[in-house]
Amino acid sequence: MTPRRALGMIAGLGLTLAAAAAAVRWWTPEPAPPSMDFGRVLGDGSDSGFARADQQRRFQFPRDYGPHPRYRSEWWYFTGNLHTPAGRRFGYELTLFRIALAPRAPLRKSDWATNQIYMAHFAVTDVQGRRFHYFQRFARGAVGLAGARAAPFKVWLGDWSVRADSGVAPPWHLTASTGKVRLQLQLTPEKPVVLQGDHGLSQKSAAPGNASYYYSVTRIASRGRLRLDGHDYAVQGLSWLDREWSTSALGPQQVGWDWFALQLDDGRDLMFYRLRDRNGRTDPHSTGVLIDRAGHSKPLRVGDVHLQVLGTWTSPRGGTYPSGWRLRVPAERLSLTIRPLLSNQELDVSVRYWEGAVQVRGEGNGHPVAGTGYVELTGYAGSRRQTSGQ
Repeated sequence: MTPRRALGMIAGLGLTLAAAAAAVRWWTPEPAPPSMDFGRVLGDGSDSGFARADQQRRFQFPRDYGPHPRYRSEWWYFTGNLHTPAGRRFGYELTLFRIALAPRAPLRKSDWATNQIYMAHFAVTDVQGRRFHYFQRFARGAVGLAGARAAPFKVWLGDWSVRADSGVAPPWHLTASTGKVRLQLQLTPEKPVVLQGDHGLSQKSAAPGNASYYYSVTRIASRGRLRLDGHDYAVQGLSWLDREWSTSALGPQQVGWDWFALQLDDGRDLMFYRLRDRNGRTDPHSTGVLIDRAGHSKPLRVGDVHLQVLGTWTSPRGGTYPSGWRLRVPAERLSLTIRPLLSNQELDVSVRYWEGAVQVRGEGNGHPVAGTGYVELTGYAGSRRQTSGQ
């Protein structure tokens, strides 16, 4: 999405990373660079020399699984809900960001020389254990430490990676491991790629070029193993992939977004993001999509979706997030109640944000409907310099 992600979320974090680039060799528990304001780093500022998302393009696969280094930032964003045969539930996020520090590679002759920095976030929600584990890494895109390629498809930062066994097409294999958490999944898409926005051009604000190229794979069968706190679990469930690349996105009055990715048991998937201005109002560029069981998509405009906040959660680090929502699409006779599986699914990393697994219940076309999903909330809190926690 997105913003989903957006908008890269940490996209413009590259502006801060530039100051630390010389020191970044490998992922490390050392403090991350100071955090920055979302609106400023994703705005339409100093982007000279980078390509911009300012017109429709023809998407081509497998090429567009891979990187787009002419743009300032991009990300591969995987989230999912998993369960064991006994019904124990987990959520996960693995996101890999590519951030260009300059439009062109450095001229100096060195294997370490690069204009690309990679950042990754890995998180696991243990619903029964009521614990949220999250981690962050950085590496320069040089000497094999981190990188991305289209064929054979692979994006990686150290031993956190997503790759295709066949060399090109799915299934993909996702791996992320830390001292206490290890996740290995095989990911098999059940629906085709969805081009978000206007045939893949997702306009985020009024200025030309404040947009991203954006596609999603909204329903991915997932199966594998999770090791957590010394216990090993066989898991399966559904994942979601968002892919975006851009050079600028947010306008000067936009401060964050609320992003919803929902997978319903009637076979439909729904994505909607609400962009917010500095006064908390919904920006008219907010948008989404509803995908039917067969993979056909229908755009959702800002007026098509009614979103009501049902509660709040206050972070012990400061800042109050919405927590619980009623989402209605009257034209589709769809009314959903969305509840976090844990209140505290906040990542206190370079940009502090809430990203968590949710449960969905409601009614569609006069029949009960349920499901799972992920929600991302940005712009509600500041940040501090920390790379891992739980």
